[in-house]
Amino acid sequence: MSVYLISMVKFFAGPVTGISLGLTYMETVLLTIAGMMTTVIIFSLVGREFSKWWAKRQREKQKPVFSKKNRRIIRIWKSFGVVGVAFLTPILLTPIVGTVVAALFGAPRKKIFIHMLWSAVMWSALLNLMVFEFGDFASRFF
Repeated sequence: MSVYLISMVKFFAGPVTGISLGLTYMETVLLTIAGMMTTVIIFSLVGREFSKWWAKRQREKQKPVFSKKNRRIIRIWKSFGVVGVAFLTPILLTPIVGTVVAALFGAPRKKIFIHMLWSAVMWSALLNLMVFEFGDFASRFF
């Protein structure tokens, strides 16, 4: 349950949590994918409303509309669309931010779901492989 819940918020923390709990590679891969996809489903349904709430909150705090991170996200969207956002969501963005960005820019829910799914499968398999194969190696140095 911990891997699932943490993967809903921080995708790359799922593999580390899985290995620390003694789960198998496949269990951790599946729980990581399930966690991200649960977030994608929830925030693709409420993404536009969430972004309106967030923008209002930022205005109340008098924060600038365009930050360095916002500009980077817009550049990615203009260059690669929903595919680029989906590809980068697990490693650079969070499942929440990636889904809200895709929804905010008007990507259809079906496209968001499909692209986030292949991205979650690919990155989960790769990150879990790295953690399970090289986790011992890294722990020797830290």
